[in-house]
Amino acid sequence: MKVKTKKGNFSVPVVLALALALALAFGLVACSKSATDNAEPAATADDGAATTEPVTLVVGATPAPHAQILNNLKETLAAEGVTLEITEFDDYVLPNTALQEGELQANFFQHKPYLEQFNAEQGTDLTPVVAVHFEPLGIYPGKSDSLSDIKTGAKIAIDNDATNEARSLQLLQTQGLITLKEGVGLEATPKDIVDNPHKIKFTEADAQNLPRLLPDVDFAVINGNYALSSNIDITTVLATEDPTSEAAQTYANYLVVKTGNENDPAIQKLAAALTSDATRSFITSTFGTAVVPVF
Repeated sequence: MKVKTKKGNFSVPVVLALALALALAFGLVACSKSATDNAEPAATADDGAATTEPVTLVVGATPAPHAQILNNLKETLAAEGVTLEITEFDDYVLPNTALQEGELQANFFQHKPYLEQFNAEQGTDLTPVVAVHFEPLGIYPGKSDSLSDIKTGAKIAIDNDATNEARSLQLLQTQGLITLKEGVGLEATPKDIVDNPHKIKFTEADAQNLPRLLPDVDFAVINGNYALSSNIDITTVLATEDPTSEAAQTYANYLVVKTGNENDPAIQKLAAALTSDATRSFITSTFGTAVVPVF
């Protein structure tokens, strides 16, 4: 059968083929338009950066004052997408080994000389990020309560650790109680005392045991963190290390991480929070002269 048109003759099969082709074309266009209409708009440079995923930082710390300072930062960091979890330690070894092994993302309890010695002796690879505070040694009263009226043969308890022993002796020298050999600095020992007019007798003990010796000695030179954790009334302190002293600059306490993680964004947020004006106010109002900000 033939169908006649003005432009010529077409067979039925040809007409059907043309109709099917046109229908298919219209269908594809419609589908394409529908998909486009329903798609989410593509992100552009004007949309801004993607939202940072929340992260959790597990930080090791000794209870006082380090864990207390960190606890004060939880809300601030949470607002910045960082959940702070604090693991408390009662010693100075486990916080470093746990950090090295990846159980912690940071720790906060130690000064540089201790960290450097630990790295050298234990083969760890840990790095200080930012200095936060200094815990000055203080002379606390035991059986006596006046340095100006110190009796002959008075007993003074000091730390048996080489570093803190030297600091203790330097503090006693600043109070005019002893005189050390010139130039011994932070390597001083009792053997370096060249003048001991009050014939002071020294009792050496582990730092954490010094507060318990107070009833048995006239005075004890105690680190700020142990004074706090032992519930000593820190307002009774008779003298403390000068915040501008060599000891203060050398023995500031640092936030520490495994080497290579210093610039991690969450670590940088923690470092900024630890050295903020708000943290300075918290430290001074909470700990008085037992803890001194160094930033």
